[in-house]
Formats: sequence, C-alpha cells, structure tokens
Amino acid sequence: MTTWSVDRAATELLAAEDGRFDREPITDEWPELDVSTAYAVQDETLRRRTARGEHLIGVKLGLTSRAKQRRMNVSSPLVAWLTDAMILPAGEPVPQGMLIHPRVEPEIVFVMKQRLAGPGVTAAQALAAVEAVYAGAEVIDSRYRNFRFTLTDVIADNASSGAFILGPVARDPYDIDLALEAVLVEVDGKVADSATGAAVQNHPAEALALAANDLGRRGKAIEPGQIVLTGGMTDAVPAGRGSRTAFHFTTLGSIFISGGQ
Repeated sequence: MTTWSVDRAATELLAAEDGRFDREPITDEWPELDVSTAYAVQDETLRRRTARGEHLIGVKLGLTSRAKQRRMNVSSPLVAWLTDAMILPAGEPVPQGMLIHPRVEPEIVFVMKQRLAGPGVTAAQALAAVEAVYAGAEVIDSRYRNFRFTLTDVIADNASSGAFILGPVARDPYDIDLALEAVLVEVDGKVADSATGAAVQNHPAEALALAANDLGRRGKAIEPGQIVLTGGMTDAVPAGRGSRTAFHFTTLGSIFISGGQ
C-alpha cells in the first residue's frame, strides 16, 4: 500500500475536487496527520492551483462561529486560500457541474488596504488595515463524504473551499458596527436562521487578526488588495439544484443565490 505523504494527500484531494467525487477522510488511513502537515498539504494544493493558472487573491477562515464548530464537531478555527477560480459573480447560479454537494453560508468580508503580518496582530490593528467591508456568501464543498472530517482533514482540504460571492454594498469599516451587523437567512422564501457579526469570534476583526497571526507563524501575510472571508455567521444550508437562498444584511445589502436547474 502506498504510504501517505503531503504529495499524495494533495494529489488525492485535487483529484476528488476536479473529478467531483467524495471520499472518506484522509485521517481514516493516516491518523498521524497533524496540523502542520495538514497546512503543508493545503499549501501544496495552492502551489498546484497557481501552476495551472489560478491566481491567489486572498484567504478564508473556516469554523470561526460556534454554530459551525458544533455542526462539524470541530473546536478550532482554521485558515485557507482563495483563488480567482473561486469567484462566483453575483446573479450567477451555483456551478453544480463543478461541485460535489454544495452548501452556502453568509459571511462578513474584508478587502485589505495594508499588509497584515503576524504574530501579535490585534483586532484593532487588523481593522485599521481594512479598505472596505462587504457582505459575502461562501459556497462550501467538502471533498469528504457527508462532510465528515477532523480538523486536520478539513485544513488539508482548504477549509472546504468552493466558491464565493461579494455583496453589492461596500462600507468603511469604521462606519458600521460589525459585531451588531445582522444577517437573516431565507431559504425558499422562509426565514431559516439569523446571526450577527459577534457570532464570528465575537467580532469579525478578531477573526481577521487570527488569520494574520496564524499565517505569520507560517511565514506568510495578508497582502494589500486581498479578500478575506471571515467565516460563516450561521450554519450552512444546502445549495443544490432548485434551491433559492437569500442573505439579508442590516446595512450591507442582500445576496441572492440560486442553485440552478
């Protein structure tokens, strides 16, 4: 049997993504997979993405809210990469032909004006480096069957990356109370959930600082112009064919997501 390695894990996860098939968690066969090795797998998949023409445009946080941690039975947030291939223009349906079992969740999104490099970054310093705040919707899509994974599995899988949408409204980060910014989740015309920005590490700027500090420990940084998804405010809802989801934010506008036909 082939021994597990960073190279093998990256190969198998990208093959599942590109082939649109799910699999059992890597840790079922590689229980020794630790956090640092899982991030090495994530970085290797990024290297391969850029080698095939994708461009790094930012970072995303995963499992920053208690709702998501409970749902996934994982207790720690994590950081992953965004590329331009993950952009879903507003109004376009979820690309079912590229995904396995998509779900969608509302997020608060930052676009950066200054470089942010940890460790030691505070929430206040993180917020001062932000150019603008947007509403966002992330389409997550795990390569693991039934979204069953451990923390190291999901780190290696780039935090269940799929696609993301930016909302229609840009706000100055100091003109909005991000902890109180609320979102109402509407599924097929009915209210399904709600939350505020405080669900994300008590304040989205805390999540941004967490990302900068985590990356800093790995010798990386958040760069000017990059996009940062701060993590799902609520649990994700299915975004299969025929679904209709809307995220209505207090001041950041609304995002409408169609599952397509």
